[in-house]
Amino acid sequence: MAVLHWTGATCGPDLTRHVDDALRDLEARAVTVAAPTPFAHKVITTARAAGLAVAVVSNNSAPAISAYLSMHGLAEHVFPVVGRAHGQPDRMKPNPAPILDAVHALGVKAADSVLIGDSLSDIEGARAAGVKVVGYANRPHKVAAFQHADAVIETMENVYEVLLSRLAT
Repeated sequence: MAVLHWTGATCGPDLTRHVDDALRDLEARAVTVAAPTPFAHKVITTARAAGLAVAVVSNNSAPAISAYLSMHGLAEHVFPVVGRAHGQPDRMKPNPAPILDAVHALGVKAADSVLIGDSLSDIEGARAAGVKVVGYANRPHKVAAFQHADAVIETMENVYEVLLSRLAT
């Protein structure tokens, strides 16, 4: 991602697209070995069972995200999938544009949406988009770094439990 950002800022659109193509190829290969986040599958399916829409907004490529969701039986539960705009690293989070694209595709208000993110760019992008944000501190050092999130969790099990309680009411 750092190389893509640097290329976009210094080398022009043609080389930036080539670097993005190479990154997409690497992401497609990574999908085949990526380990699922514990409880993520349950969070997605339980959110849908609770009547909530689930979108993915990522700085990774949409084809890689879609392939991952399909491989894990989650594609039918997630819409939209908003990935990195090809050859446009300046539109990646923390730019709020991809988050707002998802909000608009869902037909909801930004203020009624929640983004769960594991990076500062997620938190900054959500803030800029007017979306509530939960920092997923999947590494201990992130807890303090995510102080500007609306909430911080250290495991997706926390989200799953909240969704289960919502189903119970």
